[in-house]
Amino acid sequence: MTETRRTRSPAWRAGIAVVVTATVAALMILVLGADAYPWIKAIHVIAIISWMAGMLYLPRLFVYHSEVPAGSVQSETFKVMEQRLLTLIINPAMVIAWVLGLWLAWKGGYWAAHWFHAKLALVVLLSGLHGYLSAATRAFAEDRNTKPARHWRIINEIPAVLMVGIVILAVVKPF
Repeated sequence: MTETRRTRSPAWRAGIAVVVTATVAALMILVLGADAYPWIKAIHVIAIISWMAGMLYLPRLFVYHSEVPAGSVQSETFKVMEQRLLTLIINPAMVIAWVLGLWLAWKGGYWAAHWFHAKLALVVLLSGLHGYLSAATRAFAEDRNTKPARHWRIINEIPAVLMVGIVILAVVKPF
């Protein structure tokens, strides 16, 4: 039963985050009406900052974790840090960013804009990387990491590159 709860808990937390986010957003829209847009956008930006902070930090933890022996005190400490970062910050932030971002795109009428399609493609890639890092967190937790520190140093750069593209597309709207 414990194993089942562990394997379901990220999805459960994501579901809770979606429900809470949707409820708060709906209440803001009902109470604030047209004035809700900038508030939803502010929460979206906060979620993005949280998501990116975690996506930049988790692979850095993997760099250090891959350099210590499995089962060591340091390894066990990294496992706790990685799991908490993923489940308490990165996962909820990603869900909130997606839910509110899709609402903002709908409300702002961006679905037909080419810059938005490119931005959405980069966000999908970032979400795929998120999935890869989630799987890596499980592998580290089970002492199954086979990747060297160099691999994680390279992976650590990908979120920054995606972030630059996403920000330029969202702010400049070049096409």
